[in-house]
Amino acid sequence: MKNIRWGIIGVGDVTEMKSGPAFYKSEHSELVAVMRRNPERVKDYAKRHNVPKWYTDAFELINDKNVDAVYIATPPDTHANYAIELMKAGKPVYVEKPMARNFSECEEMLQVSEKTGMPIWVAYYRRALPAFLKTKNLIETGAIGKPLIVSVQLYKQATERKKTKKEMNWRVFPEISGGGHFFDLASHQFDYLDFIFGEVRDVKGIAENRAGLYQAEDTVSASWKHKSGVIGNGSWCFVVDKNAEKDEIKIIGEKGEISLPCFNHGNVNLISEEGKQEFSFTNPQHISQNLVQQIINELRGGKKCISSGKSAARTSWVLDEIVKNYYVSK
Repeated sequence: MKNIRWGIIGVGDVTEMKSGPAFYKSEHSELVAVMRRNPERVKDYAKRHNVPKWYTDAFELINDKNVDAVYIATPPDTHANYAIELMKAGKPVYVEKPMARNFSECEEMLQVSEKTGMPIWVAYYRRALPAFLKTKNLIETGAIGKPLIVSVQLYKQATERKKTKKEMNWRVFPEISGGGHFFDLASHQFDYLDFIFGEVRDVKGIAENRAGLYQAEDTVSASWKHKSGVIGNGSWCFVVDKNAEKDEIKIIGEKGEISLPCFNHGNVNLISEEGKQEFSFTNPQHISQNLVQQIINELRGGKKCISSGKSAARTSWVLDEIVKNYYVSK
């Protein structure tokens, strides 16, 4: 297979800069078809990105014989259905994160992948970004000695305070997203921690809605333990004052600590026996491109991509465990 011919289902904002161009700018890859229900918007996207074919029906793209693999960039409530139909049609699938609304849907997707032999990958692209790879390398080379504890803090201002329910983003509607902003953002953090410390074996959480702006949880606290023995704790709040916003992952070891932001582009800070060091990085213009290139390489017979459906499903299990008591009480 010389070039991988890609299709995209759901060409919304995430595909404009973060992901879409990666499919026609990566080596041995081309974007040949896109789909969106709105005909004017999908036609405009195809024109601006020089895509030869566009559809308003996802199943027409799924059955297009000139499409080899498909990126699903729709909200999570459609991930499982589209992925399953694609794999049954013999097409490998790359899915936006989180993998689905819940772990149960992820399991169904993995079962179909196993049955059809079609691979599935998930857009946890931090596994392929330089700052996060540098952090992994520092840990593996003993820069902070044996890692002991990881702490995660993410506090963001609410953008929903002056909006009606109709004006709010789909991310705060559990029937679409699986949860609130916690599912959308903490999924990246837990996937990355899975990458460097192994899967989470035990997790407990408390989730609440403190501001009453929407139904989903807006404040979360959790503790967990990784396969490697590293113990984690975290807190997330999406209704703080702007002055209280925070974004940090801190890893403490026997001989030092590492800290870095997960979402705000920033430096990796190391404190060790050698003193303080700061490492700065430049991300690719299209931030998912490093991961997309790995998928293309795997499809062409190369090394396997480091973000799989199996690893992504583990993250969905963690999210479900943390918030389960909140939704049981609803």
